[in-house]
Amino acid sequence: MKNEAKKTVLVVDDETKIAEVVAAYLENSGYGAFQAYDGESALDLFHKINPDLVILDLMLPKISGEEVCKALRRISRVPIIMLTAKVEENEKINGFDIGADDYVVKPFSPRELMARVNSLFRRLDNKSTPLYQTMSWNYDDLELDLNTYTVRKAGEVVNLTPNEFKILCTLTKYPNKTFTREELIEAAFGIDFDGFERTIDSHVKNLRSKIEDDTTNPVYILTVWGIGYKFGGSL
Repeated sequence: MKNEAKKTVLVVDDETKIAEVVAAYLENSGYGAFQAYDGESALDLFHKINPDLVILDLMLPKISGEEVCKALRRISRVPIIMLTAKVEENEKINGFDIGADDYVVKPFSPRELMARVNSLFRRLDNKSTPLYQTMSWNYDDLELDLNTYTVRKAGEVVNLTPNEFKILCTLTKYPNKTFTREELIEAAFGIDFDGFERTIDSHVKNLRSKIEDDTTNPVYILTVWGIGYKFGGSL
């Protein structure tokens, strides 16, 4: 289990020296620092360490920083600070549009970057409670409690498998998003999931049998024909 007292930061930059300098500053400031040098290894390491912050260069080999950012936003709300040599306004706007929380232009002062890191964490720490721990939909017909990993349907506890619970949690976190099967697998299970895309259909079928009144006319796990699935519950 990750040490909650020590926040961890994933530094992603193909320039090894920059990544090492940033990691050294982070560690000297009391953070745990991990490094990745391309987009593919960044996503793999993210799933392994579940960092509290990602510092992400845009110009990366294998998978671009933009695509890494988009992939992370499909599965996580982790704060992302982008590093880039691009200074045009539209580039910055695009970075924010795809999910960046802050933007630092190269070359930059490591001290300035650390000031932004510290400021970002202060803002997060000032939030007294998480976004949610317990939620309900359709006048408490369906309830999800993340403290106890419990799901209730019409007041009765529903016994979901771990995979079914992960799918439900993923869909409810992004209620307006339509997931392809591939995206839902990646978001719910990670990129190392050992199975076929159509496996998700079986999990959804079983999940519906437990939380829907009528599986032929579902109101929670909706099929978007030709694409995938989305969550349809009303708060």
